Amino acid sequence: MKGIFQKFTNVVSVYLALTTIAGSSLFLTQYLLTLHQINWSLAFTFVAAILLLNHYTILLPPSGNSLSMDSAIYLAVLFVFDLHMTLTLLLITSIIYALYNKKVVWWKHLFNFAIYSIMIIGAYEVFILTGGTIGALSFLNVASYMLSLMIYFSLNVLLIGVFFLLSATENLVQIVQGMLKETISSYFITLVLSLILVLLMQQQIILGMLLFLSVAVLLSISFKQYFELYQEVAQKADIDHLTELYNHGYFKSLLEDEIKTAKTTGHPLSIGLIDLDDFKKYNDQHGHLQGDKLLKHFGAELKRKGQDVYTAARYGGEEFALLMPGKTEQEAYHIINHFRKEVNDHYFEGVEVLPHGCLSFSAGVIQYNRDMYDSSEVLEKADQAMYFAKTKGKNYVCVYDANQVPSKTFYNHKEMELLEQQLKLFLSKDVYTYKHSKRVHEYAIEFSHKLNLHANDQKTLVMGALIHDIGKLEIPREVINKKGKLTKDEWEMVQKHVTWGREIVSTNRELHDLLPLVELHHERYDGKGYPYGLSGEELPKLVRMLTIIDSFDAMTTERPYQKTKSISEAIQELEACAGTQFDPELVHAFVTLIKENPALNDNPIQISM
Repeated sequence: MKGIFQKFTNVVSVYLALTTIAGSSLFLTQYLLTLHQINWSLAFTFVAAILLLNHYTILLPPSGNSLSMDSAIYLAVLFVFDLHMTLTLLLITSIIYALYNKKVVWWKHLFNFAIYSIMIIGAYEVFILTGGTIGALSFLNVASYMLSLMIYFSLNVLLIGVFFLLSATENLVQIVQGMLKETISSYFITLVLSLILVLLMQQQIILGMLLFLSVAVLLSISFKQYFELYQEVAQKADIDHLTELYNHGYFKSLLEDEIKTAKTTGHPLSIGLIDLDDFKKYNDQHGHLQGDKLLKHFGAELKRKGQDVYTAARYGGEEFALLMPGKTEQEAYHIINHFRKEVNDHYFEGVEVLPHGCLSFSAGVIQYNRDMYDSSEVLEKADQAMYFAKTKGKNYVCVYDANQVPSKTFYNHKEMELLEQQLKLFLSKDVYTYKHSKRVHEYAIEFSHKLNLHANDQKTLVMGALIHDIGKLEIPREVINKKGKLTKDEWEMVQKHVTWGREIVSTNRELHDLLPLVELHHERYDGKGYPYGLSGEELPKLVRMLTIIDSFDAMTTERPYQKTKSISEAIQELEACAGTQFDPELVHAFVTLIKENPALNDNPIQISM
């Protein structure tokens, strides 16, 4: 790749050098051949006019391309005076530009000078060859004027077009089409202005030039005001008035443009969809005005964090979209997840009524690939990933992965629906227990596969993992959500959740196999756990597995305003407690599982479809 780029760069350099040499040589040859006495006071008047017009350019909507009317002066001088005067003006103005604008490298000034030389000389030769007469404007010369301008225009398109062809990925047809679309109207205006200037100079050169400059400057100021008004109106059409982010329609337009770029260049492109968790509850509790303040605050935070990283838009209601050109899905995940943690840890008025006790959001991330048909498919899959994050208990960021096969279990779907219904009671009381149970459930699936458990044992472990903390429903809300240290009485109450869980589960005979997991998951391998102080082989293997999973997730569970252990720190803790709190053989197997499976460590949770 480096060799190709080097070769590519060399070709461009050769073209620039050849064009510069050709243009400069042509200038010297023609300048010397047409040498004669020049009215220098008049020449410097034209030079001043060219410099002034280059300062007062005309801005053209919608793209903001600027139209400089210096070509109108060059052509008018060419038609009224001669080639020598025109080339003199070009030489003087080019030297002044080079001295004034030193930030531009010297070869660019020289290349620009060479192109102008070729264009002016080409237009002059065609004008003379087609019977044009230097001096008075004549109706008989109209064809010559038109042809000379066409050559002037064509040489510009050709010389600049070849440069873009050599230095860009587009083909020649695309480049020429783009240049024609952007410049053909400008060159038509240049022709009209040059002929008007010829008429004015025929009456009185200095007065005609002053009138022309006055009109040009007024046009520049008027067009600038018009363009600024156009930009303001266009921006209002593209901006959401509440959050001051881009709106849904403009985001879709940007996404389609970026997809085209990604197809052409092969650069990565990721999209993130964000949905504020429980926003309706916040709105109902505090009113729509306060809800709008929250949306405005969140939009401002997105904009502040997204400078040079992503483009943010309000996608609709409490949903937001992020466009991340140049970012892989893993990079996009880490950016959004880092932002999610910051949002969690920054207080906003009234968020304590939300289940997480803080402002949070769920997000889905996807990376565009060529197999995706259009932007709608990209957004649909990002939305599926976001929905999956919601099912994980919210405050999650999930990456879409269509290739991941869902884990298969052997439990009865009716039984699972019953457990899910009971588990969802936590959503209104303790969202962290709900999310913890869902994660432990997933770890149990993978751990049971790792140890090749019998189908019935796998069923028991997976279902028991999902419902193991069901007894916490009996603990008062103020105790279970307390951030400070528990009192002795409160701690005794928390410990009772295992026996209360047993009582809840025992009411359904079909779930009796789960009772040991619900009741004994806080026992320890060394006998120092609760409620019975069982140890070693007294504890069923499935219980010993669950205690490891449960503790690992508890150590790595993230809560706002609280620091959690990293994956590596949690692994070290498990290994340090092997033989005391946990079964050492099972600890080794679980740690191996975590290290072998990227989806279970620091990487984002993948969505299965």
